Amino acid sequence: MSEGKMGKLSAKERMKIHRHEMPEQEAKARCGNFDEVNFGYTPELAMEEALRCIQCKDPVCIEACPVNVKIDEFIGLVAEGKFLDAAQKIKEDNALPAICGRVCPQEDQCEQVCVIGKKSEPVAIGNLERFVADYERNSGNMKLPEVKPATGKKVAVVGSGPAGLTCANDLAQWGHEVTVFEALHELGGVLMYGIPEFRLPKQIVREEIDNLKKLGVKFQTNVVVGRSVTIDELMEEDGFDAVFIGVGAGLPWFMGIPGENLNGVYSANEFLTRVNLMKAYDSNYDSPVFDCKGKNVAVIGGGNTAMDAVRTARRLGAEKVYIIYRRSEKEMPARIEEIKHAKEEGVEFIMLNSPVEFVGDENGWLKGVKCLKMELGEPDESGRRRPVPVKDSEYVIDIDMVVISIGNGSNPLIKQTTPEIGTSKKGTIVVNQETMQTSKKGVYAGGDIVTGGATVILAMGAGRTAAKAIHEELMNVTVNAE
Repeated sequence: MSEGKMGKLSAKERMKIHRHEMPEQEAKARCGNFDEVNFGYTPELAMEEALRCIQCKDPVCIEACPVNVKIDEFIGLVAEGKFLDAAQKIKEDNALPAICGRVCPQEDQCEQVCVIGKKSEPVAIGNLERFVADYERNSGNMKLPEVKPATGKKVAVVGSGPAGLTCANDLAQWGHEVTVFEALHELGGVLMYGIPEFRLPKQIVREEIDNLKKLGVKFQTNVVVGRSVTIDELMEEDGFDAVFIGVGAGLPWFMGIPGENLNGVYSANEFLTRVNLMKAYDSNYDSPVFDCKGKNVAVIGGGNTAMDAVRTARRLGAEKVYIIYRRSEKEMPARIEEIKHAKEEGVEFIMLNSPVEFVGDENGWLKGVKCLKMELGEPDESGRRRPVPVKDSEYVIDIDMVVISIGNGSNPLIKQTTPEIGTSKKGTIVVNQETMQTSKKGVYAGGDIVTGGATVILAMGAGRTAAKAIHEELMNVTVNAE
């Protein structure tokens, strides 16, 4: 379809175009590799999908995006074939488009409110964002944003996950000297250790971080703030004028049931970190995890991390893989796409079941999971129906390895050494939601350390909010929101 013809299509004609699904690896093939599942749009598919956007006068999708990407404008540019211009338009608000296009739950945010979606399928905003970001990266014409003159101000960013990277990006563009401190040996935070290669290739994260380095952002790895150095030391001895804390929620929750100390029982954090950072997915490396080949593996939980863990176990050679979840599939918080992909890859979903004991052998190795069947009762505080145990319904499933994926708590180290930073009963840092400032002057926080476990894009939104507030405080200016 030519550009001229596309421009002549009416809104009614555009709405008749069917949504273009993402091309992907076949399930049988992808179970044997860690290559990315989704292939991405071709230019032709992207342009046709972009045509489905009717360019609303009041684009509510922008408000539904935590970083307020100008969605209508970038999609309009895609429809015209101006892909590099579209990339620049996205990057006015989103520093990590290639990442967001892959892992953001667009179906619960921008796509959920898409006007087209009221009568048909919503415009595939996430797929288009990914296409544009990949097109720019592969074109060799990657354009960096303008950096304003140096302000002479120094800002420390603690944590190199999505909140920290976004905050660092915005502050660097305003001319501040930014140093990011990362506890692990590799940069990227949860983007590197928590999300599998088949969903977010590590090289993409590295390239996004390289772009920040080109903006002047400095990075230091193997620095555990709260142990290696404290917040006070960063400000009083190292001369940082402000600090942003984006350390995430990396403290895994366990179930508190018998047998959790058996060999073969992992938290999702440990399991995915070992696979991602210690390269268990690469046959050229000695596997730092339980040998799943030919074994039965169960993952406890129903979120995206649970899907990542169970699909990873499948690729590591597990013969049978299970999701055990105490509610029904309707209540699962995981993305629809992740559930779909898991089912296609042979994952068996055991719904309305809750483990009550991990059963071991005489040598301390896991050999089974004792489950209790559940039924749904009245809704709880989350709005989901509460699981209620079914009397005398216990039974044992033969399992060789289990991964517990029921959520995470907050990193306690900073609180221990900087007690004046106020925290909630759950250990999350309390902030002013409009500025992300903590109870300690000059210290801001955002992402999972504030909200508890949430999404990449919400963490990025917090990073942007904090960066704006930090800049205004340091320079005594007001930045108008666009």
